[in-house]
Amino acid sequence: MKRAFVFFGGWEGHQPAAFAEIARSDLETAGFEVTVAESLDRLSDVDTLSTFDLIVPLWTMGEITKEQEAGLLGAIERGTGVAGWHGMADAFRASTAYQFMVGGQFVAHPGGIIGYRVHISPKDDPITSGLRDFDMRSEQYYLHVDPCNDVLATTTFSGEHAPWTEGCVMPVVWKRRWGSGKVFYSSLGHVVEDFDVEEAREIARRGMLWASR
Repeated sequence: MKRAFVFFGGWEGHQPAAFAEIARSDLETAGFEVTVAESLDRLSDVDTLSTFDLIVPLWTMGEITKEQEAGLLGAIERGTGVAGWHGMADAFRASTAYQFMVGGQFVAHPGGIIGYRVHISPKDDPITSGLRDFDMRSEQYYLHVDPCNDVLATTTFSGEHAPWTEGCVMPVVWKRRWGSGKVFYSSLGHVVEDFDVEEAREIARRGMLWASR
């Protein structure tokens, strides 16, 4: 049986506890044994962390110690997968090594809660296969992103709320590698109601399964 470690916390506006239950439910349905923790305490133990097949960080902002950072990144480098969404790219703002692993960093969501379209491409990847372009009403994340990311979905900024972004095509979903570990990220999922959009939740579910060792 595969094992997953879900840790949640940080800024409460992203409803980390509720999202942890969603992650737990989807992973248990897929046959995982799931451990859930409301702290960063276990991250410093790289040997124990490395026994998990998947780590799901549902954390926004906050601080991570050097020991916790080393444990988390070390476990992923050894082959433990990591998958998360939205606030995962806005956690631990002082940790550039963590940002390097994620492959991007949140910087803005012009206009706040707005309507926007998500474009799926490519459509033959295991994470996006069979999915069509879809609409969201949520935060449209503007991120600084690593050009090495394998991008699976994008959104185009209209420029209505920040004119200088007009026509900017921004990654929404990507996957990448960190050492021997697989990394998945989706910027969707500001609040749990966002996962009422079937495609948004399905992408997150598939992303977790793909990233697992």
